[in-house]
Amino acid sequence: MTQRITVRVNGIPETAEVAPDRTLLTFLREDLDLTGAKEGCNEGECGACVVLVDRKPINACLMLAVEADGREVVTIEGLAKDGVLHPLQRKFLEHQALQCGFCTPGMILTTLGLLAENPSPSEGEVRRALSGNLCRCTGYRQILDAVQDAAAELRGTGKGAAR
Repeated sequence: MTQRITVRVNGIPETAEVAPDRTLLTFLREDLDLTGAKEGCNEGECGACVVLVDRKPINACLMLAVEADGREVVTIEGLAKDGVLHPLQRKFLEHQALQCGFCTPGMILTTLGLLAENPSPSEGEVRRALSGNLCRCTGYRQILDAVQDAAAELRGTGKGAAR
């Protein structure tokens, strides 16, 4: 037995028949070929599968696809516009805040959710927001610096911002 859902993914309406036990992560990766969200622990502990659902960071491995019916989902693939990286993506590159890249989409989407609610987070607030995202390669200093730099740019106070 399947259920018909319509989800707006990266601005595009997607309609599909899904099994009631299919996760949002599996739907995104296997049905829509959006592989930026990764399957890490499949228990909501690592953050590799984070996407934004109605602008809030969600572990896609813990959400059923049917729960996304009628909602807005943004994946890492939906951030760059016309070939131009989102400031968070660019700052992760500039600060060398990634190595293998497995955790990076989840980190970026988690912090994008944070910055939507708090455009001027302290380092402690960034650390708390990222507490559910694990990185085994970089350590976290470069990630924290990238987020703070992107936040400043998005507020119009960063190095590249017009004053």
